[in-house]
Amino acid sequence: MIFELNRVAISDIIIVGDNMKKAFYIIIIVFLLNGCLPINKNNEMIDLSNMNIEEIKEYATLNNLKLEIEPTYHDSILKDKVINQSIESGTVIKENDSLKVVISLGKTPITLYKEYKVNELGNVPIMMYHGIIDKKNVDTSYTGGNVDRDGYNRTSEAFRNDLEMYYQKGYRMIRLIDYMNGNIDTELGKSPIVLTFDDGNVNNFKVNGLDDEGNLIIDPNCAVGILEEYKKKYKDFNVTATFFLNSGLFGQSKYNNQILKWLVENGYDIGNHTKNHVDFSNVDEVRTQAEIAYMYKTLDEIIPDKYIKVIALPFGSPYKSDHPNFSYILKGSSEGYNYETEGTLRVGWTYDYSPFHKSFNKTFVKRIRAYDNDGAEHDIQMTFNNLEKSRYISDGDKNTIVVLDEANINVNIKDKKIIKY
Repeated sequence: MIFELNRVAISDIIIVGDNMKKAFYIIIIVFLLNGCLPINKNNEMIDLSNMNIEEIKEYATLNNLKLEIEPTYHDSILKDKVINQSIESGTVIKENDSLKVVISLGKTPITLYKEYKVNELGNVPIMMYHGIIDKKNVDTSYTGGNVDRDGYNRTSEAFRNDLEMYYQKGYRMIRLIDYMNGNIDTELGKSPIVLTFDDGNVNNFKVNGLDDEGNLIIDPNCAVGILEEYKKKYKDFNVTATFFLNSGLFGQSKYNNQILKWLVENGYDIGNHTKNHVDFSNVDEVRTQAEIAYMYKTLDEIIPDKYIKVIALPFGSPYKSDHPNFSYILKGSSEGYNYETEGTLRVGWTYDYSPFHKSFNKTFVKRIRAYDNDGAEHDIQMTFNNLEKSRYISDGDKNTIVVLDEANINVNIKDKKIIKY
């Protein structure tokens, strides 16, 4: 901060007598006058445009001015910069003069919405992964990063490439349950993406033993190892995922309980994939409830109140929500254990609606199979090319829904402010 100062030279001070202590204090005062106090030459107002808010407050206090700061939006002046001041630079000021300073809040929201093409009724990708195999793409016999014909298993190289692509295209991860409940705080101009893993494969969370303090040693090339790598690489990626488990959990009985606790303590979620990966189209209502209740009860015993009440439907069945078993998937009881399910995930092929869209149904959510197929049949390339025209783009505020057109908004949403631009 630069002020016009009345300078006092040390050579101007005459020290009389032997009182060296007194002389010392005088010299200290001179240094303070020379370097610290903003005493304006001729009591003239200075230009505040290069000061921040705290510096302006300090200047007003030291010069006994009554300061009023008025924040307002401005499309050409950066946030926290001075737009104007009520006392012009060079004006003589006196004690108790009123000084009003207008500070920029940055660009107006409408300008920002237009600039970033905000659209909170856009589509959201919920990615469906299964196995992550520690191989290079060239070491497989299938297209791209596929390890099997249908691409349910993906190489570690391909998974890293997927994450890099998501980040570079402006996607930021959010928790599945936050998507389902419309709690999206993705930063302005970015798009939400959800990652899910089915089956609890060992390669989702492979443990290579314990360290000297008893902590899990996570294989760097398993799914969680790679996710943790990207958590460090891009701090704003908000890395998270939801793992849907069967009775074998992560297939590592020695570590299973510790793995579940580690995941929920480190920003990941656990969901229900039924006890035996059952096909709901081929069982009765009793078996349906038993399969679901078993997994909820198991999670209750290991991570009570820390898992999500969401089921990833094995095989995607039943394929229609009017199937007789579907009501028992959402609510049921087995051997005295009662449960309620908040939502289900299908074995899908494409993105789903914004949670604010009138057609969104969190009890039957579509997913995208994460696989390569040369840009055809809803593979990753095709899906994200299509999303460029319809993706959800956030306004950065979880309490507002910003849209271009209100026609498709869910009219039952009452807890958020709707902004049309």
